[in-house]
Amino acid sequence: MLSFLAPVGYAPPATKGSNWAVLIAGSGGYGNYRHHADVCHAYQIMINGGIPAKNIIVLADDNVANDPGNPFPGKLFNKPTFNKSGVDIYDGCVLDYRGTDVTPDTFVSVLTGDASALQGVGTGRVLESGAKDKVFVNFVDHGGPDIIGFPHTTMHSAELIGALKTMHTKGMYKELFFYL
Repeated sequence: MLSFLAPVGYAPPATKGSNWAVLIAGSGGYGNYRHHADVCHAYQIMINGGIPAKNIIVLADDNVANDPGNPFPGKLFNKPTFNKSGVDIYDGCVLDYRGTDVTPDTFVSVLTGDASALQGVGTGRVLESGAKDKVFVNFVDHGGPDIIGFPHTTMHSAELIGALKTMHTKGMYKELFFYL
């Protein structure tokens, strides 16, 4: 058996980490169209940027594209396009959690990688990121002092901070970007 003695100061090449994303529309109803459109647009950007679909987790009430008030049933558009057809960003946007599954508890379980808490809920997918990975969280919704909104309830800042601390303790990222 050959052994290798590394010279002083030698460090093996770093293994490149993966990119992960959690995208959430924290609201519901046609009046919050932009939140759902922003999440699906972010999903399309992530996919087109090379992040594998298996590394993107999406939560949305999913009651906007097919709302009776939507003049384009089953479609969502993120930006105006003049003199040409817009791009339907709902097409191909894969939702892991929808409707009553979009809760603070689900969000915390997704962020902290707690798959056991999500058995039988949505797809059950959670972040499986590690210490070399980059994680992007895009939370699109209304908020207020110490709260962020969900379709049927709110989340207190202490719950969110607790989830972020758990992610850090578990070594779930090298870099974390949280866009609210």
